[in-house]
Amino acid sequence: MSSLSQSHRILFLNTLAFTICFACWTLNGVLVTYLVDKGIFNFTVVETGWLLGIPILSGSIFRLPIGILTDKYGGKIVFSALLFLCSIPLFLLPFAGSFWSFALLSFLFGLVGTSFAVGIGYTSIWYPKEWQGRALGIFGMGNAGAAITTFIAPTLLNYLSEKDPANGWKILPVVYAVTLVVIGLLFIVFAKNKTNNGVSKNMKELMSPLKNMRVWRFGAYYFLVFGFFVAYSQWLLPNFMNVYHTTLVMGGMFATLFSLPSGVIRAFGGYLSDKFGARKVMYWVLGSSIVISFLLMFPKMEIFTAGPGVMSMNNGTVTEITADKIVVNGKTHQITSKQESDNKESIFPVKNSWQEIVVKQNQEVKKKELLAEGITQIKFSANLWVYLVLVILIGISWGIGKAAVYKYIPEYFPNEVGVVGGMVGLIGGLGGFLGPIIFGYLLNYTGLWTSSWIFIFIVSVLCLLWMHRTIINAMNSKSPEFSREIEDKQ
Repeated sequence: MSSLSQSHRILFLNTLAFTICFACWTLNGVLVTYLVDKGIFNFTVVETGWLLGIPILSGSIFRLPIGILTDKYGGKIVFSALLFLCSIPLFLLPFAGSFWSFALLSFLFGLVGTSFAVGIGYTSIWYPKEWQGRALGIFGMGNAGAAITTFIAPTLLNYLSEKDPANGWKILPVVYAVTLVVIGLLFIVFAKNKTNNGVSKNMKELMSPLKNMRVWRFGAYYFLVFGFFVAYSQWLLPNFMNVYHTTLVMGGMFATLFSLPSGVIRAFGGYLSDKFGARKVMYWVLGSSIVISFLLMFPKMEIFTAGPGVMSMNNGTVTEITADKIVVNGKTHQITSKQESDNKESIFPVKNSWQEIVVKQNQEVKKKELLAEGITQIKFSANLWVYLVLVILIGISWGIGKAAVYKYIPEYFPNEVGVVGGMVGLIGGLGGFLGPIIFGYLLNYTGLWTSSWIFIFIVSVLCLLWMHRTIINAMNSKSPEFSREIEDKQ
């Protein structure tokens, strides 16, 4: 077998395993939402946020040690062991009867999230530098595993619960567990082990790249483009069900429309990063994240405020009051009645103004006295389809950004891809863990489902400023004459 075909086979196995692992990793997004919606468990909003985040936490914090193990012992050994071990808590999940037992098993099966660190290290050593962006981008398409869960799991849950509404859900984690075992067996049979010969066996040397600020900057980008992708893969389902009153299956389909393109586009992001450079791509990604999250910040809302009222044009007595006029000593004042607005969702805010009469028949009034107060209603329906399109677009942008971040790593840290990739993945994964929890607290505090987008907007701005400032500082230090020349011409 040629070297390249062997590499492609490993890439295929890695991508397949990562896809299934990612589907398991985001399982709680659908399962917990279903259990709460059906009243099987009475988790609070905050407890739900924790259960969405706990698997993401364990899959994140263990990425660094798993990345180190992959560099030292090879991906075949680490990946197959991980798949078998993570199937165990999934087999046990049907026996969970409380928040804490559910949380513990979620923490354990969440270790499937470390598969990213395994696959990054294991894939990169099979490909030359000019193939790195594409290979890692194709591997990263496994993010689309989130779409498998959001698309298939709601329908499967409904089917399993038809005959036994209280216990039917328990078969779903077992299906996921069996799938992990099957993929683990495929790995043992078809994968070939390979380790990175440039990796130091000394732990101190192995961890030394983490002193580099660049690693933490890459981690911040990944916190946004990957962490919030994971968070929203789970958060979108309750979002759609609460704000737009969709069914579980319809909400799951909409969440799939976010996660599937974002995962698949990652390969294209790798190609763009190879062709144009990761920095240019990241400028585009962060800029689009700022613009789209800004547009998504505005909630579905109805505002009532003071509008133009009607004042008396003369002193006198109110002699006649009807729905559309008030007469004071023979002088007629026209009144605008409230128009019943249709309930159609519009893209732009809709204004409706009217007056409500505040005087009574035979009342004495003075000139400029208020006869009818003005009321203005501004209704913004946050059109479902516009919202969905914007969500899909930001998902695509983040998908390209995920590939761009990992294009950086083999270039700057060729012999520590597992360690640095694990650390960057850890920071990104923490975004996936913290996201639903932060979103839950923000929702509780503000009462706005769109408060999460305000948070994402702020993080996007901070990432862009950090990247731009780093580039400007690098230009100033490496080309001070060029920088001075630009400033002189301004």
